[in-house]
Amino acid sequence: MTVAETRAASLPSPRGPLSERVLTTLRSDPGRLTTDPGDPQDVDEVDAALTLWVLHELSYRGFEDVSPDAEWEPAVLALRRHLQRDLEARLRARWPGHEVSRETFADDLMAFIESDDGPSVASYVHSHASADQVLELVRWRSIYHLRESDPSTWTLPRLTTAPKAALAELQYDEYGSGRPDRLHAHLFARAMEALGLSTRYADYLDECPLEVLEMNNVMTLFGLDGRLRGASMGHLAAFEVTSSVPSGRLVKGLQRLGMAEEIIDYYAEHVVADSVHDQIAVRLICAALAADEPDQAEDIFFGAFTCLDQEARFARAILGRWGVAA
Repeated sequence: MTVAETRAASLPSPRGPLSERVLTTLRSDPGRLTTDPGDPQDVDEVDAALTLWVLHELSYRGFEDVSPDAEWEPAVLALRRHLQRDLEARLRARWPGHEVSRETFADDLMAFIESDDGPSVASYVHSHASADQVLELVRWRSIYHLRESDPSTWTLPRLTTAPKAALAELQYDEYGSGRPDRLHAHLFARAMEALGLSTRYADYLDECPLEVLEMNNVMTLFGLDGRLRGASMGHLAAFEVTSSVPSGRLVKGLQRLGMAEEIIDYYAEHVVADSVHDQIAVRLICAALAADEPDQAEDIFFGAFTCLDQEARFARAILGRWGVAA
């Protein structure tokens, strides 16, 4: 591989007193970290979100300026748990609930996802976005896409036989079907390189708003916490169902702008792959999980809703930055 997407990141810049304290302590002595973040009402949302993102990242690639031992420090885990509970409470408060039918579960989940009418970044890129706006979109999206699919992989050992086999099939495709050059995260890194952007993981985190931090924290929370395996798979299903058509619009918008073939190739790959992945995610993973573990059925819908809600918040943030009414 010619791009450096596998290199560990440096710690980002702090966004407030909580993250400043945590980043400083992680560099020096993670075991001395204060485990209580304080009253959630007194902690800025962006500050808390960045702090949680950093603590989550210790369980991915880590940081070049933090000891790998920090991942398992009891104080680090305690603070992470505090922040995760606050995040989950906010997500639950947004969730309106949904009546789940065991008999028509897959069809109901598909209809629930497809009924989403949130704002569309892809539609704007298709017809109106400038090249500079697309580059900003790529930079913001890179926080997830340079480790694409990894949050869902955390859920794999928590599943029963049928959904586990289906998730493994889907992830095998996401990870390039055995071909390193077709691994989706690598395709995105190649695209960034072709666009003249840094491929070093999280290099653009400092410019990303709350919505980017939170959407990444949500995926990691759902993946890391086995209790939330239903939410993790519901999130995955919503992500896959709503990917193919927007990816097609992005392809046309990128072609309109004459942008690098590598970024067009990345989204073209998702037009094809996600038109199959949506059925796998809804019917072979989520419906099978709900059949095996009925107590996870409600959380599957919760996860799907949360994915759609996060994408809508992201769209409003970036379209608003571009002066577009969402």
